Amino acid sequence: MEKQAEETESVESQVAVAEVVVTKKGQTTIPVKLRRKYKIEEGTKLAVIDTKEGILLKPKKTFWDMIGAYSDPVTADKIDKLLYKIRHEEEDEE
Repeated sequence: MEKQAEETESVESQVAVAEVVVTKKGQTTIPVKLRRKYKIEEGTKLAVIDTKEGILLKPKKTFWDMIGAYSDPVTADKIDKLLYKIRHEEEDEE
């Protein structure tokens, strides 16, 4: 019981940034301030994660995010492995 009370308190102590409405198709709109902050644009894929506190929408990493703009030089082998991973993730979603 104490753990459940702690979880409830942590959720209740968070400040809501916005309130959104879910349509009968299950769609909602992410406020523009948050879309800009997290670089969510039209076509951005989001992971939908079921957490103890509720639903978490998290932008999925792109190919370029995984490589990193300032990382060590990337070999052709690393790129092949990343492409393989991305392709299989997309197949799993379908």
